[in-house]
Amino acid sequence: MKFKLEYIWLDGYEPVPNLRSKTKIVDFETEPTLDQLPLWNFDGSSTRQADGSSSDCFLQPVALFPDPARNRGHLVMCEVLLPDGTPHPSNSRSAIPDDPDAWFGFEQEYFLYKDGSPLGFPKEGFPAPQGEYYTGVGFKNVGDIARKIVDEHIDLCIEAGIAIEGVNAEVAKGQWEFQIFGKGAKRAADELWIARYLMLRLCERYGVDVNFHPKPLGVDVDWNGSGLHTNFSTKHMREIGGEEYFTALMGAFADARAKHIACYGPENDLRLTGLHETAAIHEFTYGVADRGASIRIPHSFVNSGHRGYLEDRRPNSMADPYRITGRILQTIESVAAQALIEDAFAA
Repeated sequence: MKFKLEYIWLDGYEPVPNLRSKTKIVDFETEPTLDQLPLWNFDGSSTRQADGSSSDCFLQPVALFPDPARNRGHLVMCEVLLPDGTPHPSNSRSAIPDDPDAWFGFEQEYFLYKDGSPLGFPKEGFPAPQGEYYTGVGFKNVGDIARKIVDEHIDLCIEAGIAIEGVNAEVAKGQWEFQIFGKGAKRAADELWIARYLMLRLCERYGVDVNFHPKPLGVDVDWNGSGLHTNFSTKHMREIGGEEYFTALMGAFADARAKHIACYGPENDLRLTGLHETAAIHEFTYGVADRGASIRIPHSFVNSGHRGYLEDRRPNSMADPYRITGRILQTIESVAAQALIEDAFAA
């Protein structure tokens, strides 16, 4: 029985990788499993991942999803390897720490564009100011094509086995958001990349582009940018937590501010201005229910004895979720490492 395997990977473009994919037709007696999928090569000289004189790179399958748009199809998330089997320098997934008990929830904001402008914008100038678009209803607020695309994307994600948890129209005209949940730094990021892939592929049918730039309308106008707010928790945060641990955690995040910003997407200075529900890029702040802080603390977190999840509002919509989840885990792990050092000195 022939199966259509869509091998998907991140290319070598900087500062933001693009999604690439190609289809492999393979015979299997039954539905294939991840460990049955073969390694496959591609021309790295066409994706900024190799020179033409030695152009072969290899795709190592790392996650498998049903392809909702094809009969006997599967979506195959891959890591890029060098010919010797080691990770390619562009392979951000291979380098990050992982923890199956770490949970991540991504809030992916984006704009839908048609003919160079957000959907619903007039040919010249701007539509009515922000106000009614967020969670808006009605043609004047959300149009017709956008709603159809968003609803179809929900169905595609569900059929692919991706944990999509919600969608909504966002603050700016033509701006939307979907939310993805995952357990484990790598698996959660895999699911977001596949959800992005499904949205891009869906929009091909409508002649619509997905614009993930964090500030596509520029900084000189009063329109919101796009973020990738990242909710996170570990087993320790959920089950033990406590105010003392929380304070130490926020201290570690403050100390690592620059390292986080470096992983949170390019051109974030255009978005993290302290306006439009953002923190200033050169500051680290946190507050209960504060959408203008670097870290938003849910009321439920405080009410549960400083246990639960936190939201990092600094990542932008173009950011690589592998780098985000890896950096967050590194900072969390530094708190545990520091505690061990202090305990050793105390003994």
